[in-house]
Amino acid sequence: MKYISTRGQSPASSFSEILLGGLAPDGGLYLPETYPKFTNADLTAMRGMNYPDLAFAILSRLIDDIPPTDLKAIIDKTYRADVYAYARSGQNAADITPTLKLEDNLYLLSLSNGPTLAFKDMAMQLLGNLFEYALTKTGKTTNILGATSGDTGSAAEYAMRGKKGIRVFMLSPHKKMSRFQTAQMFSLQDENIFNIAVNGVFDDCQDMVKAVSNDADFKAKYKIGAVNSINWGRIVAQVVYYFKGYFAVTANNAQQVSFSVPSGNFGNVCAGHIARMMGLPIDKLVVATNENDVLDEFFKTGAYRPRGSANTYHTSSPSMDISKASNFERFVFDLVGRDSAKVRELWGSVDKGGAFDIKQLLPKLADYGFISGSSNHANRMKTIRETKAKYNVVIDTHTADGLKVAMELREADVPMIVLETALPAKFEDAIVEALGEVPERPADLSGIENLPQKFTVMEADVAAIKEFIVKHV
Repeated sequence: MKYISTRGQSPASSFSEILLGGLAPDGGLYLPETYPKFTNADLTAMRGMNYPDLAFAILSRLIDDIPPTDLKAIIDKTYRADVYAYARSGQNAADITPTLKLEDNLYLLSLSNGPTLAFKDMAMQLLGNLFEYALTKTGKTTNILGATSGDTGSAAEYAMRGKKGIRVFMLSPHKKMSRFQTAQMFSLQDENIFNIAVNGVFDDCQDMVKAVSNDADFKAKYKIGAVNSINWGRIVAQVVYYFKGYFAVTANNAQQVSFSVPSGNFGNVCAGHIARMMGLPIDKLVVATNENDVLDEFFKTGAYRPRGSANTYHTSSPSMDISKASNFERFVFDLVGRDSAKVRELWGSVDKGGAFDIKQLLPKLADYGFISGSSNHANRMKTIRETKAKYNVVIDTHTADGLKVAMELREADVPMIVLETALPAKFEDAIVEALGEVPERPADLSGIENLPQKFTVMEADVAAIKEFIVKHV
């Protein structure tokens, strides 16, 4: 299995060759040369598998340069009940991603049972173990540079803390995450973790990560790695739970399901797209945005118009406060028939702060199953209240955006699975506003906001970020 860049000007590489790097040298994102396909017999054999075995069945088709026994050991080390121990009452943590039925043909896929209570743990825990494996084999070290709007940062830091040969430099928008999210990251005192609070929004953080990654000399000299969803390892790990959710709510492979995915950086739903391309019987992939609805605008009009910092709203679903979706390039590469010259043309405009319009390709969206909708603060407060009243289930604000859009776009005879993205404890203030009650949180995370915090406030300045890295490696 070889991986190619969406921009077509980097050599095809193996999984291990692209694992640590994130962006391709030409600034593009990696995808498989061709998607492996699962047959009906393959799907039947996968039914009933536990999560680690299912993960191996899928990932071994995409990672063929790590010996199978080693890959299986990494997967088994990652997907353990004691790592994903925060399952809701009545759910089995050993399922890793339990499915919660709300009503006929409407489900939540629980992805937030990991150490940071967010779906990012599903991929980040695997990535941490893959990084450690690769670095130990080669005797090398890496300096991870990442950006977060809330959940990626804590998931990365919890996965990488104490790992041999790894330092983490995590950029986040200063004072624009929830108190719980901030405390999860900034309370870590590990010597290999560096939190940088940037005066700006998430897109400013993400742009600086890309700028540093695109400086080939600096990247090579200081061994810069990536854990954002620009990293293919993140996306490939997320493909697994689409299969797990599908098998949980269907009886045979003739049935189709739809997934509703709260979307900001397009990584989570991009994994669904890849699962569909690999043969999973997905009917619709529902892209659910918040007030930062750049993706919803695209799927309705064909125009992709990223917004600047001043027009990126700070909302009650802050992990989706993103106006420039990094992983969107992966889908557009497929949409334009894998024409890398066309992708370079489109993103040449985006990288200069512009936009593009490919409305002539809107009819092709049906071939990929994508539809979309948006939500706002009033919608998510209402959805949280109604979900508690009707199903006695408390959901977080991002999951509420996914559920709101799912309820609008679901079809009566097709199961709809809403991807839960975080436990409500991560967004306590919003839950109190919606329900007038404090959400339950794991006892071992009680009072996390009161712990000492370690972070550095910086301006959105690429040179300053580079200087900080150099000083601390």
